[in-house]
Amino acid sequence: MNKSTYFAAALVASCFAAETSTAQQQSQTPPPPCTADEKFRDFDFWIGTWEVTPWAGGAVAGHNVIAPAEGGCLLTENWTNVQGGTGRSINFYNPNTGKWRQVWIAGGYSIDIEGGLKNGSMALEGSIFYYGQKNTAPFKGTWTPQEDGSVRQHFEQFNPETKEWATWFDGRYVKTQNVASNN
Repeated sequence: MNKSTYFAAALVASCFAAETSTAQQQSQTPPPPCTADEKFRDFDFWIGTWEVTPWAGGAVAGHNVIAPAEGGCLLTENWTNVQGGTGRSINFYNPNTGKWRQVWIAGGYSIDIEGGLKNGSMALEGSIFYYGQKNTAPFKGTWTPQEDGSVRQHFEQFNPETKEWATWFDGRYVKTQNVASNN
């Protein structure tokens, strides 16, 4: 065998070994944590396109679309009320803290809350910040799946003057359609 034939054979063997090694590594690579860890699915009951009304009954308050994104690592929320106002949130599970977090932004205020499943409800606590007033208040929200497939979303804000929690929003989400999974 001459040198160039030997070199070519060695190069082919080296490439084959590298491909085999890469294929073995890929087959041994665990799936991404967003698909492997069931905690990332804790809030999936909220995925869908929803019509939202007050919990106690009444006219439609708005519509909300909750959709998975980033390979199942994120839920996005796109809210539009009947007057045309909007709001957006991102919702994600942080495996380092073991908590879910929601960051909500709307014209004039933002909400930053975290927590997790508690007695079948997603329960998050944190704060709300009002831009114009430049103040922050303790805030909490719960999302509770109902037997009929609807979801109750109940938000409360702490009033420092009365030292009590007061309902900020209490709504019934009724699904109008499913949202395609991006997992």
